[in-house]
Amino acid sequence: MAAQEMARAGLAVTIFDRMPSPARKFLLAGRGGLNLTHTEPLETFMTRYGTSAPQLHPMIEAFTPDMLRTWSEDLGEPTFAGSSGRVFPKSFKASPLLRALLRRLDDLGVRLFARHSFAGFDERGLPILLDAQQLRVTKHFDVHVFALGGASWPKLGSDARWCEWFSARGIVVHPFKPANCGFDVNWSEHFISRFAGAPLKNIGFAMGERHVRGEAMIAQTGVEGGAIYALSAPLRDEIAQAGFAMLHLDLHPDVEEAELARRLARPRNGQSMSSFLRKAAGLSPVEAALLREAQRDLPDEAQALAHLIKHLPLRLERVRPIARAISSAGGIAFDEVDAGLMLRQAPGLFVCGEMLDWEAPTGGYLLQACFATGFVAGQAAAHYAAGVGLLRQ
Repeated sequence: MAAQEMARAGLAVTIFDRMPSPARKFLLAGRGGLNLTHTEPLETFMTRYGTSAPQLHPMIEAFTPDMLRTWSEDLGEPTFAGSSGRVFPKSFKASPLLRALLRRLDDLGVRLFARHSFAGFDERGLPILLDAQQLRVTKHFDVHVFALGGASWPKLGSDARWCEWFSARGIVVHPFKPANCGFDVNWSEHFISRFAGAPLKNIGFAMGERHVRGEAMIAQTGVEGGAIYALSAPLRDEIAQAGFAMLHLDLHPDVEEAELARRLARPRNGQSMSSFLRKAAGLSPVEAALLREAQRDLPDEAQALAHLIKHLPLRLERVRPIARAISSAGGIAFDEVDAGLMLRQAPGLFVCGEMLDWEAPTGGYLLQACFATGFVAGQAAAHYAAGVGLLRQ
């Protein structure tokens, strides 16, 4: 996005990509359908960015979800909104959109070099770029935009090595943490041997005062999935502070606790507990087994059993490694950049995307902010290179 805006402004633009081919993380994001953005009102949309919303708001106003959809359609990839409000390309794939963007960049004269990498700053404070043979690139550039990513999925190129070089220049870089990630649970061997990979559908999840409803999956090591990712920030922070976090599950969110207790008060008539829970409470085998994971001896009293089903405690022991997280929190503090995402300490150097310290849940919010910050940084870099200057915050 930054290269597109700079090239449209008339600059000669070169992209250096560390990997053998570009946009590998973007392609990974499209593996499940490429959720580009979301249709909810902008006021609601911005709440998804938590404490970073004030900093990201002007960027997303500059390149809105509607503008992102138009951009995709102009590239030959029309979009549609699902029932949840999530927006996808009609092709449901990332590769056609990427190919179309690369064709556009080529038409704009943008050059792309693979297997080139950033290797710190020289004595003048300018970026050191290495080519595929690890030789220094000697060509001079008037302006630089960094889009080096966060710390998740490092095998795709963004391994956060850049942090030490930016920190050495006195730029505040907050440590990276996993975001939209899974968590470890100390499952019993019996449970995991039977239910690893089992889905949890239409479940309520609560962490403190925060509630979400959705799906998750029993993993070999714990739990993961969309509903877990939506609560990953407070769960992660609670583990950092207390050493563990308690997640509470509502296994039957469509039925009130009193009604559930009434159903469970029926005579069992010799049924096994699993059969009884399936027939009286509508629990699947994995949900019934979760009850026993939480409490080995299930209560006989209907009200107590109903309460357990509606407030099942699940102790999360550890955050899954950042290398497997969908995204990361942390990065360059917003105080270090101006309104155009230029580093205040380094005129002519711009940053965007996951290099900046923000996080958001899945649902289109991650890609929208990456597109928007790239758009803003590209336009600001073009203005800087043209000698127009930037309005400072």
